[in-house]
Amino acid sequence: MYVVLYFLGGRLLNPLPLGQYFISVVTEIELLSYPSLSLEEETQIIDFLNKITVVGIDNNIKKLTIAFRKQYRLRLPDAIIAATAKSLNAILFTNDVKLVNLTEINTHSVQIV
Repeated sequence: MYVVLYFLGGRLLNPLPLGQYFISVVTEIELLSYPSLSLEEETQIIDFLNKITVVGIDNNIKKLTIAFRKQYRLRLPDAIIAATAKSLNAILFTNDVKLVNLTEINTHSVQIV
């Protein structure tokens, strides 16, 4: 979620590479339920969400989530996000140290300004 907020706020130190991007439905929920979200920020997030693919939770993601929670003791949202990246064989852009250390998924640590 934070990488999306940093991206939308222009706070990423380096631009994201060109490519196709996905987010988990959990990230969508987190973004839109952020407590101090202004109407302008909500509109910006909705516009962003309309331009990318939001991935729901299927049976494979459910099984991977369970495995990640058991093995790494991740919070449920983080486990779902990691499982979504794994199921898509996608790179997970994050600044969460726990997620960067998962060996089962490709991660890319982002820096912010």
